[in-house]
Amino acid sequence: MRDVIIACDFKNQEELFKFLEPFKGENPYLKIGMEIFYKEGPELVKKLHQMGFKIFLDLKLHDIPNTVEKAMRNLGELGVEITNVHAAGGIKMMEAARRGLDATEAGKKTELIAVTMLTSISQEALEDELLIKENLADVVKTYALNAKKAGLQGVVCSALEAPIIKELGLISVTPGIRFADDSVNDQKRVATPSYAKELGSTYIVVGRSITAAEDPLAAYKRCVKEFC
Repeated sequence: MRDVIIACDFKNQEELFKFLEPFKGENPYLKIGMEIFYKEGPELVKKLHQMGFKIFLDLKLHDIPNTVEKAMRNLGELGVEITNVHAAGGIKMMEAARRGLDATEAGKKTELIAVTMLTSISQEALEDELLIKENLADVVKTYALNAKKAGLQGVVCSALEAPIIKELGLISVTPGIRFADDSVNDQKRVATPSYAKELGSTYIVVGRSITAAEDPLAAYKRCVKEFC
């Protein structure tokens, strides 16, 4: 079940399709996030699906339950493989998100996951900025438990927390993945593909280590070899 998801954080579809040219025949899993989705909209997702790509639609919905439910009803029509909300929205909001997806036939097949804590958040930021004094790993576990109670299939977390999520019987989608010889950039809690595999991640999300590589296809294949 393990797979590598490429974070397609491009400013428009022209850049994305140029990047994807060497991947013909590979059809990797793609993460479509806010940057490109807000530019190109649902039509891009439909086009990529028609081309045979699996999609993780990473929009991190976080609002009152009624608004999230209605938004998910619309997103459900796209039939993406995975989409997400922020666990910080609470159990009722996550339940509403699941109801929204389940209101469409295509959405019923979508795995809904919750973002526990962004990989850019450190223990210091958790305490000093968010005023959460608990241990970060404990916060992740509690958020994951809430997601499970709400009927979600898994969570977004760092690979470092994947063992906790595995114990709960949930899938883990883990960003913050870098090769050992890469810069960590703005991420705080990072792991290599092989270490993420060892920790039990279900999916890894890899961005600049692939998209900014001299040979993106070779970098993708290296990720697959190390993780899958």
